[in-house]
Amino acid sequence: MQDLNVTLVQANQIWEDKQANLDHYTSLLTQVDNTDLVVLPEMFHTGFSMNAEALAETMDNSEGLDWLKKKAEEFDAAFYTSLIIKEKDKYYNRGVFVYPDGKIETYDKRKSFGLAGEDEVYTAGIERKIVNYKNWNIQLQICYDLRFPEISRNHLVNETPSYDLLIYVANWPEKRSLHWTSLLAARAIENQAYVIGVNRVGVDGKELKYSGDSMLIDLLGNINFFNPSREEINSYTLLYSDLESIRKALPFLKDQ
Repeated sequence: MQDLNVTLVQANQIWEDKQANLDHYTSLLTQVDNTDLVVLPEMFHTGFSMNAEALAETMDNSEGLDWLKKKAEEFDAAFYTSLIIKEKDKYYNRGVFVYPDGKIETYDKRKSFGLAGEDEVYTAGIERKIVNYKNWNIQLQICYDLRFPEISRNHLVNETPSYDLLIYVANWPEKRSLHWTSLLAARAIENQAYVIGVNRVGVDGKELKYSGDSMLIDLLGNINFFNPSREEINSYTLLYSDLESIRKALPFLKDQ
């Protein structure tokens, strides 16, 4: 099994300005080289907005998806993020995993953030999504999902864990950053999987401040932190040999 090179993009987002965000990401990505997977924050080209009617795209007509497919091909890497999608008169905070060949897997955010009224605008998803990429099984999650460990519970299938990497993309406010960092570490330890959390920085149109605190965490809870409150791009190599050796030495999942 090959190792996986991942790139985490902790970026500011320009409020509800799609083209400005796409241009900004294009500039930031000039720093990226030789990666397998790029992870961007939640609602990557609008910010976390409840203005779904004005901002929604469709799976067949989306400047956001067109940009992601173009970049996936350009970098020969997969991309994971979320955006606002309209489907059958309903709006979704939809995670999209875009493969280098343009194939797209989707995940609709399952837990709606009631404090922001997300549950009044967006339809919650009902299904878990695990994608396979370069022989890694990757479970997709979005922001508020992090507070509900039952929907990310790893388990054995034919004596093999159902996933190897758990990804959260987020717009998680600074005032609850302790919750973000603590829960991400817990998800890695309890599920014996690598965890990636990518959050935005800056201030949104509702005057909420975001400190980023993006991170990569290994199976033992060891954390690679980003610097808070500033844009930053970091790449890491996930070692499949570490995944196997830790699970073999500490076979906790079988005791469920």
